[in-house]
Amino acid sequence: MVSLRFSFIAALVTLSIATPTDRSALLVHEHRAQPARGFVSTGPAPSDAELTLRIALNPNNIAGLESELYAVSDPSSSRYGQYLTPEDVAEYVKPTSDALSAVTSWLQKNKISATTISPAGDFSVFTHSTTDETTIRTLQYSLPVELSAAVAYIHPTTTFSRPFAAPKSQPLPSNSKRDIDPTCADITTISCLQVEYGIPTTSATQTNNVLGVSAYDNEFANFNDLKQFLAEYRPDLPATTKFDVELLDGGSNTQITGFAGVEASLDIDYTVGAASGVPVKFISVGPLNNDTVSGFLDQINALISDPSRPTVLTTSYGADEEDMTLPVAQGLCNAYAQLGALGTSILFASGDGGVAGNEFECTTFVPTAPSTCTSVTSIGSSQRFWKTLPRTTFPKSARHFLREVCFLSLFLLHCDLSALVGFSNYFEAPAYQKGDVDAYISSLGDTYSGLFNTTGRGFPDVSAEGVNFVVVSDCRGFRRSAPSV
Repeated sequence: MVSLRFSFIAALVTLSIATPTDRSALLVHEHRAQPARGFVSTGPAPSDAELTLRIALNPNNIAGLESELYAVSDPSSSRYGQYLTPEDVAEYVKPTSDALSAVTSWLQKNKISATTISPAGDFSVFTHSTTDETTIRTLQYSLPVELSAAVAYIHPTTTFSRPFAAPKSQPLPSNSKRDIDPTCADITTISCLQVEYGIPTTSATQTNNVLGVSAYDNEFANFNDLKQFLAEYRPDLPATTKFDVELLDGGSNTQITGFAGVEASLDIDYTVGAASGVPVKFISVGPLNNDTVSGFLDQINALISDPSRPTVLTTSYGADEEDMTLPVAQGLCNAYAQLGALGTSILFASGDGGVAGNEFECTTFVPTAPSTCTSVTSIGSSQRFWKTLPRTTFPKSARHFLREVCFLSLFLLHCDLSALVGFSNYFEAPAYQKGDVDAYISSLGDTYSGLFNTTGRGFPDVSAEGVNFVVVSDCRGFRRSAPSV
């Protein structure tokens, strides 16, 4: 969705999507056999419960937008870097006038604007078994037959959103700085990344480039923590180096001692610390939305409308792909395609749960989203490899080769790593990776047959250092794991 004028927000609408008298002419629009993993039904939703629903209409030419995205993103293309304008993008994604008219008429007929109507009783309260947090969802909903082709999805309905997993971290002892192994075998710092990837220490000269850092789940980045981190690990940078803050959906970035988040601290420490002189914007998305998907969409819409949008957007949050229905996942990926066509490179962490996804258990391998979108760059990392085979054991050239081989195959070879990799169950392998994916799948034979989608989009796209990063949060040092791109 380019902007909310191409979707509808049915504010404070109760749980019915159509009046009971319309049900004879309804068609099931979305359906799932059971709730997402980790959720159990605890009974019907209260009759006076209200949801804010967003109705997404089908774009008129999403295939055309994807072609444009690839053309402006491929260095071998003659149109590389010739990004679209918001007006150009809107022409591809706006619904047809007939679809817009039909849905508008239906909403008006049913008085769904900012009013309430009688509940239909087909929504239930679901509780996440681990956190006891509740959410109101349904396993299916129906629409009038004449609207089925116009509407992409209605959200939140059948898509579940689990709480974000807490970052894995452990405090470092106070004398850890002088004990850090200069070979970087056990601890990763800014200097380790500079050596490993040839990151320059000189300041960037392109002042119009902006690096956006997404923040959700009340994760706050502290200016004093960054100052301490830079003083210890990038003392060559000015002591006044800071980051900008943008607030969405009631977001905030409190500087009260004790409120800094380890995830936010990690993201800010290593974006500001590694990208010397590049302006960094911390984008805090608050709780004034229904769930993860709504927060992602609100951020995208805000950035599409912002002429000073970041040139790179990095996000360390996500969900299991199966938590979303296919239409919702497609809609989210379409939104990222719009932002990408405008010139923003979008990076997503692939996840922390290995082949099991965010619930850390599975009967088939579980991909994540939005990391499986073909319009984003998925970033992953390895872990056990360095514990089993310390990188100092090998020459530098061999280290690169071994790390990449292990990383690319860890989804299927059980390298016992935590970074999540694999193949999408929703999206086919795009042209830019299909040859490599097909060759790799062919080489596996029957290994793990039936546990993954052999034709799906492979992820992550890039592997990088992601283990034991030194982070300063609440003025304390932590050891934290995450991708470093």
